[in-house]
Amino acid sequence: MPDLLLELRSEEIPARMQRKAAGDLKKLVTDALVEAGLSYEGAREYWTPRRLTLDIRGLTARSADVREERKGPRTDANEKAIEGFLRGAGLSSISEAQVQSDPKKGDFYVAVISKPGRAAEEIVAAVMPDIIRNFPWAKSMRWGKASVKPGSLRWVRPLQSIVCTFGTEHEETVVIPFEIDGVVASNVTYGHRFHAPGPITVKRFEDYAAGLEKAYVVLDAERRKDIILHDARDVAFANGLELVEDDGLLEEVSGLVEWPQVLMGSFEEDYLSIPSEIIRLTIKTNQKCFVTRPQAGETLSNRFILVANIQATDGGKEIIHGNGKVVRARLSDALHFWKRDQGDLPDLETLEASAKKFGLDLKKPLDQRMAKLDALNVTFHAKLGSQGERVARIRALAADLAKITGADAALVDRAVVLAKADLRTEAVGEFPELQGVMGRKYASLQGENASVATAVEDHYKPQGPSDRVPEDKVAITVALADKLDTLVGFWAIDEKPTGSKDPYALRRAALGVVRILLERGVRLPLLATTKDADLLAFFHDRLKVYLRDLGARHDLIDAVLTPETDDVLMVARRVEALTAFITSEDGKNLLAGTKRATQLLAAEEKKGTVVADGVSEALLKLDAEKDLFAAVKAASAEASDAIAKEDFRSAMAALSKLRAPVDRFAADVFVNDEDAAIRANRLALLRLIREATGTVADFSKIAG
Repeated sequence: MPDLLLELRSEEIPARMQRKAAGDLKKLVTDALVEAGLSYEGAREYWTPRRLTLDIRGLTARSADVREERKGPRTDANEKAIEGFLRGAGLSSISEAQVQSDPKKGDFYVAVISKPGRAAEEIVAAVMPDIIRNFPWAKSMRWGKASVKPGSLRWVRPLQSIVCTFGTEHEETVVIPFEIDGVVASNVTYGHRFHAPGPITVKRFEDYAAGLEKAYVVLDAERRKDIILHDARDVAFANGLELVEDDGLLEEVSGLVEWPQVLMGSFEEDYLSIPSEIIRLTIKTNQKCFVTRPQAGETLSNRFILVANIQATDGGKEIIHGNGKVVRARLSDALHFWKRDQGDLPDLETLEASAKKFGLDLKKPLDQRMAKLDALNVTFHAKLGSQGERVARIRALAADLAKITGADAALVDRAVVLAKADLRTEAVGEFPELQGVMGRKYASLQGENASVATAVEDHYKPQGPSDRVPEDKVAITVALADKLDTLVGFWAIDEKPTGSKDPYALRRAALGVVRILLERGVRLPLLATTKDADLLAFFHDRLKVYLRDLGARHDLIDAVLTPETDDVLMVARRVEALTAFITSEDGKNLLAGTKRATQLLAAEEKKGTVVADGVSEALLKLDAEKDLFAAVKAASAEASDAIAKEDFRSAMAALSKLRAPVDRFAADVFVNDEDAAIRANRLALLRLIREATGTVADFSKIAG
């Protein structure tokens, strides 16, 4: 079967767009071909800074003929109905339709529409211009003389050439020559911009990839990443160092080069007095370079790894020199920020009111920055006030939470008033992603308690499902207060997440609260704290996602989670115990017996059958019902004691003793006795079973 090779070559595509664009090309092309009646065995996309490539294998050479029968109106239908039928079926006259008979509905028209199959080349040529013209770039541009014409092609960067070849492995390939805005598809591509800019004639993917490799282009992005990573490790190791790996930077750098060449540069050791986080971000953000550290060391070295796109004749000396100049200039700026942040602000007298409000010491640099943040009245959100007002709210909430977490109240208060101070530092102004990290460093430098410094950094955590959760009690308290204030505030102004939109990262904040409570064993009544049932339901949604990600069954979560449940730690422990119990033999049998009993009760309740208010022992006539009553009372008492101790496994073990008496009751007792009093009493006994098991979970929601 034939293969299709497609390449769209342009000026440099931004690295952040390449992977998605290649995936979009694959989906758009394969979807269009399948919709046109073709099938294929496999497709793989490739990308470099200057090209998107698609290799489709085993494409059918032709779409199948299609014969469709379209049923029309009855033969005695009015003229308008018949005209509509003709238009829809593409017929020019009713004589072109067939007449079919139905014994019940009479005679009616049928249009037989035959569509002959088309060659794959014809289909590709037809679909590609629209795909290219309507490609979903986040940003695109027009260029050249054609750009002044309405409807001219937009592309991420000027489109320079298109390759489109088609054919089997053993036969000569053909070019599918579609055209878009003067660019005609051919079998000619071009290699590396500097090393091999000449034309390369290609037939199919194998010689295309090999030809590019000879022309200094590594087509496979994953292979470029592998080359960069291993060469960087080797260069670092040869210099007695190890690479500080960065997956995000590796992905970005692999999208900047077609022929990766790894080199090592250096900067003066004096700059190592700057915190490692600042050095790393400075070099990464401005020069897309990796940092290194001594082997098995903690601090950074003064060597960095850069990735060039050319094989320089001087061994890379000029490239290293140029990058080194920029790195030194940026590190000089960073050193300036670092030192300035440790000095006094020039207008301390204007900060006294803010300092008094938050109990700040204006002799300390970080305290000054918090006072400045408040004095400037920096807005947090137009409807939620300033950052200073927000810190005041968090401060009050954290004071209450400290009683629950057991954190030192004074340390919590100090951590809260310093938590946002680094937003006014120059280091965070330059690198916003360092907020919290720099606050901790500056807090330590001015002699703050270790728990306070830790909380300043960790109160932002966790910032995602894989981020670590705070451990120190002070940090836990401030982190909860920060996230709860965010959630309560945005709920109050009705700025809730909708669909996939969550501009204020409220889902992340709620998941952070859930993870802290569960992973650090904090018992916090969420409804009493937030005073919002709708927000409680939002926490429930995040809790379900978290527990399901840990492997919990959705039906078991639903069985223990009620709309009023506001202790997520209790929910998690119940789900854990229920999971273990329900997979045991006793659990399976009790579930089956309990369901049988409660379903019968529910059915009678639905009918309006009278159920006694309580069980009367005098009306228990059979041994099976007497034994069940005694067993339910004993199991309920034992389970209640266990639940009071939060020993849910023991509670379920107690309930599992109901298995045998429930089974015997089901076998020996006819619930719907003719005597109304006996019937009502037996239904009350079934209700006791439901109430007993309901103290642990709603068994009716458990599958199986």
